[in-house]
Amino acid sequence: MFRFNKKLNFTEWHPLVAWLIVCVLMVLNADLQAAENATRLKPDQPEQKIYFLTDVVPVLTKLSCNSGGCHGKSTGQNGFKISLLGFDPELDYAAISLEARGRRISPADPDRSLLLSKAIGRVPHGGGKLLESDSEDYKVLREWIRQGAPGPDPDAPVLLRINLSTRDQVLKQNSNLKLQVVAHFSDGSQRDVSRQAVYESNYPEVATIDKQGLVTTQSRGGLFAVMARFGDQIAVFQGIVPYNSLEAAQHEAYPSPRELSKIDQHLVTQWKKLGITPSSPADDATFIRRVTLDICGTLPTADEVTAYLSDTSPDKRQRLIDRLLERPEYASYFALKWADILQNRGSGYSTSKQRAGTMLFSAWIRDSLLSNKPYDRFVSEILTATGSQAENPPAIWYRSVRNTPNYVESIAQCFLGVRIQCAQCHHHPAERWSENDYYAFAAIFSRVGRKGGFADAEVPTNEIIYLKNEGEVRNPRTRKLMQPRPLGGPDFAISRFDDPRQSLAKWMISPENPFFARTMVNRMWGHFFGRGIIHPIDDARSTNPPTNPELIEELAYDFSANGYDVKRLIRVITNSSAYQLSSVPNQTNQEDTQCFARYYPKRISAEVLLDGISQVLDVPTIFPGGPGQFPEGMRAVNLPDENVRLNFLDAFGRPSRTSACECERTDAPALSQALELVNSNEIQRKMTEKNGYVERLGTNTKSHSENVRSIFLRTFSRNPRAAEEKMAVEYLNSEKSRQEGYRSLLWALLATNEFMMNH
Repeated sequence: MFRFNKKLNFTEWHPLVAWLIVCVLMVLNADLQAAENATRLKPDQPEQKIYFLTDVVPVLTKLSCNSGGCHGKSTGQNGFKISLLGFDPELDYAAISLEARGRRISPADPDRSLLLSKAIGRVPHGGGKLLESDSEDYKVLREWIRQGAPGPDPDAPVLLRINLSTRDQVLKQNSNLKLQVVAHFSDGSQRDVSRQAVYESNYPEVATIDKQGLVTTQSRGGLFAVMARFGDQIAVFQGIVPYNSLEAAQHEAYPSPRELSKIDQHLVTQWKKLGITPSSPADDATFIRRVTLDICGTLPTADEVTAYLSDTSPDKRQRLIDRLLERPEYASYFALKWADILQNRGSGYSTSKQRAGTMLFSAWIRDSLLSNKPYDRFVSEILTATGSQAENPPAIWYRSVRNTPNYVESIAQCFLGVRIQCAQCHHHPAERWSENDYYAFAAIFSRVGRKGGFADAEVPTNEIIYLKNEGEVRNPRTRKLMQPRPLGGPDFAISRFDDPRQSLAKWMISPENPFFARTMVNRMWGHFFGRGIIHPIDDARSTNPPTNPELIEELAYDFSANGYDVKRLIRVITNSSAYQLSSVPNQTNQEDTQCFARYYPKRISAEVLLDGISQVLDVPTIFPGGPGQFPEGMRAVNLPDENVRLNFLDAFGRPSRTSACECERTDAPALSQALELVNSNEIQRKMTEKNGYVERLGTNTKSHSENVRSIFLRTFSRNPRAAEEKMAVEYLNSEKSRQEGYRSLLWALLATNEFMMNH
């Protein structure tokens, strides 16, 4: 107590007043803290519990701690290993709380936990500083540790799904949109998890997204999709950014609705949303070359081009397509495509033993296409093949596809368009497929048996495929016995007398299977347009949605409703207005690479290119048979397997047929291709062959103009333009040797993009 003996002036009172004010504030603060604590501890407002699976793991995922490039990879990072993207919470909890003598967490002093100290950079961390100490994510981890770092709780609410409250929409260029992600739990609760979710854009050239879920469109148009992931659930937002204002598109240039098929209608609807005008229709010379290459894998002859150009019938394109589909070259060309996908492989083994089988399988594929065998039957005969590989050609598929990973991954990618390889070891990071899905699918083939055959290097030949009485597949991590089940389908109700492959074949064509028809129509669309509606064509997942969902569903419905008729499907695609557009872009669609508002030029495949050169020069390729040689006049597209050594084919992207992925066949330019065109012994032989086209040009009595017109019809399927003809004639007149002049001219034309590309 102060005793005041005299009157104090203001300067003497001032320190005392300040001291009293501080005391009052301390008392008030204590009262407020007590009130806050009392409020927090009221029975009707319990302390918020932090759950490991739905609160902690999402933070680790957001910070990329459990990514494949950090602690989530198979070997971990710096002695700390957790599961990829948190799909094994029991493993994660043990690694965080129990390993390293439990020093990663400190419930007695949460802020000194190594888990937090490294995240905020207080302790050196290979991944750098990830958090601020005042951030919400830090507070979640700290509170979890303060609560005793409880592990996965079997009674905790389970995450059922996440929804995007923001609907798919059209966005302007250089604009923003905030996505909101709502999580739904098994106890009926909902929570906004936009801040904890992980986002990824599949087309950052069109739109990017930051860690907070803010979409930012770029200064170009196109289609994009954003994946939002929280826990083991995924949601997808799809956006459209117009290339131009709707007014800029010339709507009068769109085909008349009366001229449009349902296929074209879906495309036109999208073009209008994007503000783009389709290119004009391709001229007749371009179309006959394009469709002949795409259907038959061969160039049209000069006579065919001349006759087609002189035809004035309004339905001549439709009739041309019908004629091409009846030619044996159609079956040969698409048999080559399916031989790649079905891995009809001869390399790596003795050719003398393998060749008989690869020829048999190749011929069976070709005959199936020539007779227009329904696609569902074609696939069923392969999947359920039984008996001798020497007598039942589809059984040869089991020669290269031999074990659990081969069965699952080849069938899923080939016939369902699903890349499920990731799920062999962990939950698929961008799809719903789990390890159980992978091994349940493998269980369908657990009773496939083999006997007999000649042991030829790694793979026996002429085996007998049969159904064993017993066979099982277990999840190697959980040791759980798996029941046969297709991807996304129910467990098969079968006995030991039933072949699970038969059930798979039935499920393939059932309405419950959303993949089968859609994968085939997308594969064929990709063949003719150079790009799938889902692209890559065999990577169908929710995070890689189709660019035109209505279009692919229309095609799939038409295909299945008409008995899986492959030739009919080809007619539907090639008779569409979209397929018959010019490849020359206009001002509105020059940046379009997704919506088929023009024909996208594509490099001719290796075998077709070699055959085209042989056709132009009228000199067939000599293929080594091993042993012996193939018959004279053999085309590259008719080769039974890839084990025919020819540098030209390898340089231009011939696949090795080691997987079902069409990505094995490449069309990327390479220096080896240029060197092959310049230095190839095979090209040199064709150019100098005494009975070849070059020799005839050099010895005939026709004028240079006549010969130049003939050359252009053979190489480009069109007449030369006036400037081209003039330049070519002037060059030929300047050469002392007539024959060398024509040889150089043809060599130059065969190396042009116009010849090597289908446009």
